[in-house]
Amino acid sequence: MGTTQVDNQINNQLNNSNNGMTIFAPSDSAFSSLQAGTLNALSDEQKDELVQFHVVPTFLSISQFQTVSNPLRTQAGDSRNGQFPLNVTTSGNQVNISTGIVNTTVDNTIFTDNQIAVYQVDKVLLPLSIFGPQTPTPAPAPEATKKKKAAVADAPSSDDSDSSGGVWSRCECDGGGDVYWNWRVRGVCVVMMDGGVGGFMIFC
Repeated sequence: MGTTQVDNQINNQLNNSNNGMTIFAPSDSAFSSLQAGTLNALSDEQKDELVQFHVVPTFLSISQFQTVSNPLRTQAGDSRNGQFPLNVTTSGNQVNISTGIVNTTVDNTIFTDNQIAVYQVDKVLLPLSIFGPQTPTPAPAPEATKKKKAAVADAPSSDDSDSSGGVWSRCECDGGGDVYWNWRVRGVCVVMMDGGVGGFMIFC
């Protein structure tokens, strides 16, 4: 705790709060049972969170574990699932603790004075936030493909004709200044606005 400065935080809370404190202290065998390199792989912030996860900012006697609401909020903070939830169940005088990663029990009471309680546990309490499956970073959304604008057909010239024998002619059919092209063949007229936009068929 000295490395993470959590000891100073605990002392400050005990001196400035009437709520007391509960500490779960893993045994030496609990640390030795960890996979090699587990603690060394943590950042300083994660080491601090790991230590704080073993501290509950209220005094809890053994009998009080029977009535606490789960999940317990520890000094590590957020107790929501996937963060730092600590759940406690009891069976008689046995206190069971689950972090979502490990399940352990309170072996014995190391110290209690009605303000601070220290209980020995046989496993290091590993929080989900640090040791649980990490949510993969979502892949960036693909860029929307820009649709190419359809090429506007060139307006036909006044002397254009096609294989059907039809002839294009230019006129202002509506008298309003809009220019239209008429295509006539075999008694059928196709009227198209200048620039190739819009068109309809009428029988002449």
